[in-house]
Amino acid sequence: MRVAEIYQSIQGEGLLTGTPSVFVRASGCNLRCWFCDTPYASWSPEGEDLSVKEILRQITQLDCQHVVLTGGEPMLFAEMLPLCESLHEAKMHITIETAGTLFLPLRCDLMSISPKMSNSTPSLERAPKWNRRHEQTRQAPDVIRKLIQRHAYQIKFVIDKRDDCEEVASYLDEFEEIDRDRVMLMPQAIDGDQLADVSAWLEPYCSERGMTFCSRKQIEWFGLKRGT
Repeated sequence: MRVAEIYQSIQGEGLLTGTPSVFVRASGCNLRCWFCDTPYASWSPEGEDLSVKEILRQITQLDCQHVVLTGGEPMLFAEMLPLCESLHEAKMHITIETAGTLFLPLRCDLMSISPKMSNSTPSLERAPKWNRRHEQTRQAPDVIRKLIQRHAYQIKFVIDKRDDCEEVASYLDEFEEIDRDRVMLMPQAIDGDQLADVSAWLEPYCSERGMTFCSRKQIEWFGLKRGT
């Protein structure tokens, strides 16, 4: 499996915000969100091919019980199956960060799904090939349903502008089975200033509508730096 980085930090998003965790970042993605904050795992994949045994060795050295398998898109890699099985046997807590477009029958303790709305599609001028491909593949309702049926989950939506909130509401209308208490809206941001600007209106929006606001604490804490 091609891996961009393995490091220990603090979970900055979702239900486990504040939890010390080891992050394993798979390098490679089937989508190309224009706002991707890890382009070295999507637009220009970097890293080296590591065996499951080597990934496990590096995780174990960091001596942490929570492991986050992220990307890129980790569900691209069949090696996730034996990796998750081994982590489960080692009694580690496994979170998988996915866009919810691909399915693997693997073990995990928290499936963290970030469905991509139309605000994620790269412009036709910037990336004509990926504009079409991304738009065609960014949503897979059947995959979402399989994931939430099989796993404990959270759903995180990236919000850039106010209109995005209405699109999320329409999207959720198609998924009555999604527990609204596990749905979070989080700001699209690559730095502290942008995070603060979007949070200033998104947090009260969520409060007024009984929704959960999800700050991206890793940007607030560390900025947009690799290995954090």
